[in-house]
Amino acid sequence: MTCKAWVATAIAVALTGAGAARTVAAQEANTSKGRSVRTDAEKLVADKIVLVGDSTMAPMSGWASMFCAHHVKSSTACLNLGRGGRSTRSYRQEGSWDLALGEARVSGYRRTFVLIQFGHNDQSFVAERWTEMDSEFPANLRRMVEEVRQVGAVPVLLTPLTRRDFVKGRLNNTLEPWSAMVRAVATALKVPLLDLNAASAAAVQEMGPVRAMALAQTAPNDAERHQAGTGTTLKARPAAEARLPDVPTTPDGPHGQFQRKFDYTHLGDEGAELFARLIARDLARAVPELRGQIAP
Repeated sequence: MTCKAWVATAIAVALTGAGAARTVAAQEANTSKGRSVRTDAEKLVADKIVLVGDSTMAPMSGWASMFCAHHVKSSTACLNLGRGGRSTRSYRQEGSWDLALGEARVSGYRRTFVLIQFGHNDQSFVAERWTEMDSEFPANLRRMVEEVRQVGAVPVLLTPLTRRDFVKGRLNNTLEPWSAMVRAVATALKVPLLDLNAASAAAVQEMGPVRAMALAQTAPNDAERHQAGTGTTLKARPAAEARLPDVPTTPDGPHGQFQRKFDYTHLGDEGAELFARLIARDLARAVPELRGQIAP
């Protein structure tokens, strides 16, 4: 070793020793103040939940954001990718499904679960949305399940949230046939199933047509409330008529708006919390490995 190198090594050793001495002195000082000896945090073991679906899952109109906010612990990432007006067909065609799969591929998580809920817009008559219930709809679900598994994530299927239409005091659950298709796919592919349609239908039927109106985004008008009292709800008003005015904005503030309206499909805070609790309960039962990450 050259003289120059020897001097450099000696200086480094001296500095290291001085640094260690300062660390020991600092720890002793902190201990004297009541602090414990400092240690390193254990490595986080985190899971991830990705929520895929339509407006009954989407922010401000569905249950999923309330589920993430109130029922999922911070050690599990919870991402709501529900979007209004989407079906199993349009969600893929517009590119939202590719985004969801991209989120499912993200590394660093112990396990990723993708919860999938469709049916409302597959049932619609809008040209870009509708699918054939007996063939196309279950085929689309099967493809989603297979692709989630291909990226190493765990698919979980949900039957669609019930609408809250009543006829003579009985819930008119038009989404039950679509729910049967979801159940069949879950059974055939051995996928965990949350039967949200059955659970939500039971809850809404117990409430009855008048009390169930409290689950909507806004209050009903007098005619809607009166008609519900007869046991049969009115047909939902057109969106333009039922929608509340936009929230006031400022030039330099946020300008985005949520559509807020009274109908028998979408959810306000009370409805979102009710069904988020049902999801938490049933997810813990269907996916036991998540029980410690889900709060009642």
